[in-house]
Amino acid sequence: MANYYNPKEITCNFAASANFKSNLPLIKFCILSILGGAFIAFGGMLSVMVAGGMPGIGESNPGLIKFIAGSLFPVGLIMVSITGADLFTSDCAAFTYTTLQKQIKVKTFFKYLALSYIFNFLGTQIVAFLLSGEVGLLDKDPWQTYLHSYSEVKVNQAFLKVFLKGIGANWLVCLGMFMGYSAKDITGKCIAIWIPVMLFVTLGYEHSIANMFFIPVAIYSGADILWSNFIIHNLIPATMGNFIGGALPVGCVYWYIYLKDSK
Repeated sequence: MANYYNPKEITCNFAASANFKSNLPLIKFCILSILGGAFIAFGGMLSVMVAGGMPGIGESNPGLIKFIAGSLFPVGLIMVSITGADLFTSDCAAFTYTTLQKQIKVKTFFKYLALSYIFNFLGTQIVAFLLSGEVGLLDKDPWQTYLHSYSEVKVNQAFLKVFLKGIGANWLVCLGMFMGYSAKDITGKCIAIWIPVMLFVTLGYEHSIANMFFIPVAIYSGADILWSNFIIHNLIPATMGNFIGGALPVGCVYWYIYLKDSK
């Protein structure tokens, strides 16, 4: 007997997760969304503390530092998946299935995306402000220099560039969640999620919920970044790209292949 699900079963499992969430009381959904944002922030913090603490290696092997950061960040999404927390970016795919199957209305789809987004932001700020800024985790070098440089690059890109990177990021994040539903054991789930998420971080794509941690925590620790620049030049285009990257190549495509003609 196979210890993993086939692609059609994976699609059904992913869609079932959205069905489950849409039937929860809203307060429970919002709590799960706070947790989802916090877990992504913890993954981001881990990547900064380790990759940012290797300035010598970074100067001579910049690709290695990118890979180390990419290898550690998926811890956050693994915690989201295993605990059942909610994440806006994966909802872009999961709720697409239930909407196209006419199990929820379009306005309900966007209601849950909006709630997830807002409460993911709250979760990221709990970690960024209270568990990082207020305890001074990033007040010293080399971590502060690494984080500030990393965040400043993110807010100094063209709108279209961030938008396209947002598509790439959430295509891979939703693919990670999709692949995670293939596993029947925890080890398989962790490995399946790790591969695409490691790839998106190493390649430098833009994930809106991760950026809700990285850039605000840089601001809290003294980076010369305005909130308006963060929102206009990074968060908005990244969010738009994330929506398309999750809803189209993972949501619509796998719905068309595996669910469209099913009862």
